Amino acid sequence: MKGTVKWMDGAMFVAESGSGHTVVMDGPEDLGGRNQSLRPMEMLLLGTGGCAIYDVIAMLKKSRQQVTDCRVELQAERVDAVPAVFESMNLHFVVTGHGVKESQVRRAVELSAEKYCSASIMLSKAGVRVSHSFAVEEA
Repeated sequence: MKGTVKWMDGAMFVAESGSGHTVVMDGPEDLGGRNQSLRPMEMLLLGTGGCAIYDVIAMLKKSRQQVTDCRVELQAERVDAVPAVFESMNLHFVVTGHGVKESQVRRAVELSAEKYCSASIMLSKAGVRVSHSFAVEEA
């Protein structure tokens, strides 16, 4: 995996992935940014959510659950020091569908947390308290 991050000005950067996709990152005005895009730590949080929801959806599809919608609501706390690393993170999955079995969602979330989600497992191994929860809603 490769990528490049290029400084534009102030606290704005453009990142390009090895697959050729780009994203802008920016900082708050009080730190020299213009507040026009995501902060790098927000991208880390959202990337973790993307990694986990990818796993959960793949497993629910494989178990033939009729999912019509799914989202992961992310909440993270950072330490009040430099570096301001994550100290905790919760990933709350909300799965909507027709007759979706709670046991299947529970299993998909557990497997993502314990075996498949590289991002959340890496953060957990680095000392972040990562927790997972879920809700199932009928469509």
